[in-house]
Amino acid sequence: MSAMFILQFAIVLLCILIGARVGGIGLGVFGGLGLAILSFGFGLKPAGLPIDVMFMIMAVVSAAAAMQAAGGLDYMIKIATNILRRNPKYITFIAPLVTWTFTVLAGTGHVAYSVLPVIAEVSRHNGVRPERPLSMAVIASQFAIVASPIAAAVVAVVAFLEPQGVTLGDVLLVTIPSTLLGIMLACVFVNKMGKELKDDPHYQKLLQDPEYVKVNHTDTNPSEVVIKPTAKMSVGLFLFGALLVVLLGAVPSLRPVFDGKPMGMAHAIEIVMLTVGALIIFFCKPDGDEITKGSIFHAGMRAVIAIFGIAWLGDTLMQAHMTEVKEMVSGLVEAAPWAFALALFVLSILVNSQGATVATLFPLAVAIGIPAPILIGVFVAVNGYFFIPNYGPIIASIDFDTTGTTRIGKYIFNHSFMLPGLISMAFCLGLGLLFAQIFL
Repeated sequence: MSAMFILQFAIVLLCILIGARVGGIGLGVFGGLGLAILSFGFGLKPAGLPIDVMFMIMAVVSAAAAMQAAGGLDYMIKIATNILRRNPKYITFIAPLVTWTFTVLAGTGHVAYSVLPVIAEVSRHNGVRPERPLSMAVIASQFAIVASPIAAAVVAVVAFLEPQGVTLGDVLLVTIPSTLLGIMLACVFVNKMGKELKDDPHYQKLLQDPEYVKVNHTDTNPSEVVIKPTAKMSVGLFLFGALLVVLLGAVPSLRPVFDGKPMGMAHAIEIVMLTVGALIIFFCKPDGDEITKGSIFHAGMRAVIAIFGIAWLGDTLMQAHMTEVKEMVSGLVEAAPWAFALALFVLSILVNSQGATVATLFPLAVAIGIPAPILIGVFVAVNGYFFIPNYGPIIASIDFDTTGTTRIGKYIFNHSFMLPGLISMAFCLGLGLLFAQIFL
């Protein structure tokens, strides 16, 4: 690894640290500052903008904010309050189960955007530390990629291992139970992570700010909220949109075909959620000012700006050093085949793509003779996104959590997703190798 790469990587980490400390749109604008240093100072060519990620968040936020203005979020929170009143900690288990299912069916972890604001608000109103369900929901949405029959990474693995008689069913027979059980086991530990919301000093300090209380309605008992007549319809429309996204992902033939290929899921998500927002506005007639003044809209727009700067900065660094990164990780695998899981994990952190990680390392693993059961058992290691907090859903969940419990730590790597991610990875890897030995 060159000294130049290390220096530029340090600049990226410093920008994340300062941006996280500033808060608000800090992550985004300091990401832009880092990009200015890399491009004008070091001559790195800016990578492609994360347009689809930003637009997906904007589309989902538009629909969710319209639903909130129509009273839908209050209605959902009231229902959730009744369900969770007996044992509110269940949301830490329910939330990741939902995002895992959505990703498996849709083939993309970005469908988690549609439920993150709901998870954050339901948790807060029930006195549950939002960091717990939000962190596990994001981790589950990542890990479920290897259990999705339509995910690009899964299709690529099957293509590389097919000459050895491996089928899609063989891969899913290992990845579905290992990721599902691994995530649920991790939830047992994460459910005790951090202080209870009522004991969290940062949140209690926020409650002393009248403006914060006014914006976030923390002084309102959800069970006593007067539900607007349009609330149920807005929730129905929003959930219909979320389920339609999952259906379009699971059945590509339902999407229009252009140039011989179905419409991409990014465009499908954007179109569906914008349409849902339009339908909510048309039929439920929420106040236009309430839509843009609500907590969901503000949090979502902060997330868009954050992703604009930080994700663009990270991609620029990795694209400039892609050859160097691939050679480094490939050399590790050749020297120690048992370290293949670690190589997958490290490369996924650096390139931020499960598909690119598979395409880079699986041909090498096959060439040096690593057995197919081992490759399938450690496949889940391609989900190292959580290690550096610049992944879209991570940034979005931080902004959706108005209590401030979901955050990037003082030293960058001690963020809310590190422990849940590492625990989940350990369980999923262990179970993956176990099931691979049993079933293959």
